[in-house]
Amino acid sequence: MKLFGIIGFPLGHSFSQKHFTEKFEREGLSDYAYRKFELPAIEMLPGLIAREPELCGFNVTIPWKIKVISYLDETDPDAAGIGAVNTVKVSRRDGRTWLKGYNTDAPAFRESLLKNLVTLPESALVLGTGGAAKSVMHTLLDLNIRAIPVSRYPLSGGYSYDELPGELISEAGVIVNTTPLGTAPATETMPPIDYSYLREGQLLFDLVYNPPVTSFLARGEEQGCLTANGEEMFLIQAGLAWDIWNSE
Repeated sequence: MKLFGIIGFPLGHSFSQKHFTEKFEREGLSDYAYRKFELPAIEMLPGLIAREPELCGFNVTIPWKIKVISYLDETDPDAAGIGAVNTVKVSRRDGRTWLKGYNTDAPAFRESLLKNLVTLPESALVLGTGGAAKSVMHTLLDLNIRAIPVSRYPLSGGYSYDELPGELISEAGVIVNTTPLGTAPATETMPPIDYSYLREGQLLFDLVYNPPVTSFLARGEEQGCLTANGEEMFLIQAGLAWDIWNSE
């Protein structure tokens, strides 16, 4: 059997197992399986690898996209430059396991973002500073969009939610939620920005895809914003991960 999976904590919101299980059934891959591996601590990863000799690859989600890097034998240059990994290929070399990390979030976000934009904006707000935020920041800067990070705490080159000026909210052509706020079952939560400063024509992009319309996106729709959730990005990155796992 060829086993694949996803690591993170918690994993109740993830559609990855459903997506890949349906793919395997659709394509007649009866000897393939995909499982959720909840890891409350990233230090549990080596034990997981040792227990699952049939594991060929896994996705990485919140909160381990950054910390997983220190457990890899090799990191793809693009992922190393971004500073976050969300896809790992597992291979065996001379009797030992070899883990190589990749980032499929950045190209997936780029493709989905460009499909939802008519023109590139001058600036964007990136809500959150975790592993997904690193992929988003990298992509925006690569597109020559000024990317302003926003966090719960003061940070260099960005703002905390408490100190974020309203005019920056209005000026931003894109506002991206990279946090898990709004994810089921806590669907009432959302990033604590002043939503009264939103305006028509802005794009609110939420990496959350469960539920399809988060509280963040609903508030944007009330203000006349364009909205996009993370489902398309999820599907694109899943396809890229599959190609990586099956590459020689």
